[in-house]
Amino acid sequence: MAKMRLREPQRLFSPGTPPLRDFSGIVRRFNIDGPLLSGLLLICVFGLFVLYSASGEDSHLIVNQAIRLSVALVAMLIVAQLPPDFLRRWTPWGYAAGLLLLLLVLTKGDVGQGARRWLDVGIRFQPSEALKLAVPMMTAWYLHDRHIPPKIGHLAMITLLIAVPTYMIAKQPDLGTALLIAASGVIVIILAGMSFKLLFGLGALTVPGALVLWNFMQDYQKQRVLTLFDPDSDPLGAGYNIIQSKIAIGSGGLFGKGWTNGSQAHLEFLPERHTDFIFAVLGEEFGLFGVLGLLVLYMFVIGRGLYIAVQAHDTYSRLLAGSISLTFLVYVFVNTAMVTGLVPVVGVPLPLVSYGGTSMVTLMMGFGILMSIHSHRKLLPH
Repeated sequence: MAKMRLREPQRLFSPGTPPLRDFSGIVRRFNIDGPLLSGLLLICVFGLFVLYSASGEDSHLIVNQAIRLSVALVAMLIVAQLPPDFLRRWTPWGYAAGLLLLLLVLTKGDVGQGARRWLDVGIRFQPSEALKLAVPMMTAWYLHDRHIPPKIGHLAMITLLIAVPTYMIAKQPDLGTALLIAASGVIVIILAGMSFKLLFGLGALTVPGALVLWNFMQDYQKQRVLTLFDPDSDPLGAGYNIIQSKIAIGSGGLFGKGWTNGSQAHLEFLPERHTDFIFAVLGEEFGLFGVLGLLVLYMFVIGRGLYIAVQAHDTYSRLLAGSISLTFLVYVFVNTAMVTGLVPVVGVPLPLVSYGGTSMVTLMMGFGILMSIHSHRKLLPH
């Protein structure tokens, strides 16, 4: 009677192949950039720890943030599978859709805290977040097949492409987001090789431009600018946020008071501590070394993004990757400078750390674009 041979169970990894090699193969298959993903995950995990303390140890809020983070990572993975050529072809349509959404916000959007910034279609979201990607993508698309550095006529067209969504967002009003979106488009122009003479000329126009902008600003926005220069003039009013934020950061010292031991946050002296001012909670509880640790992670992610931009194989990919990376740097700078009293309070969250959903998904989609650009680059023969 023939002996029956038991069938061996399937192996997850092939015999003799180290699991690490199989994992790297999976990473390449799904167009994931390992160093970039590692840096992002470290920031997000660290952010969850800080958010847990900043929220008053609210587990429900942490679960919500973790769910939003999962959705953002899935969005990043999906975008990473789209080739840059596909993204470039669909960029004008995405830009047009973004403008249409902004128009709907101005006419039928939800009002909250004195501003009309949201659309509610079963899910409440801010369309202006989508323009953080659509504007640099559109600017890079316009310059893709044109002379670099751009000529005056091309600069005029690019200025229009940037100015229209910037104006529509400023009308909501959301001046902070409007300026960030304008910066993302300007960064593309600078990366395209704008001459220093023209750059300095535009820089000289910032002073009269600021005076014109002042006349269109809301009263509370003007008050924020005035408070920047003298927060002690209204310590219980307009200057309260900045004063309490500085106290929190200064009291942290080198090593901080310890996780969940921050008095400014837990005694509710610090406003908006789980969103715009979460950096102050970080400074109070983790001290200077904790702050530097987070900034090092941010710089690693930005440096990796710029490396991907340098390695990109066409103008569109290079300009877009560079803009996404440097715009992320601007977000980090604006929030940290705002919390430390170096720039006016503009309501910009700390990227991947502050509580929020739409902003996190937009950021992760941007990093998905970086991964797509890196994985689809054309390798030149040695």
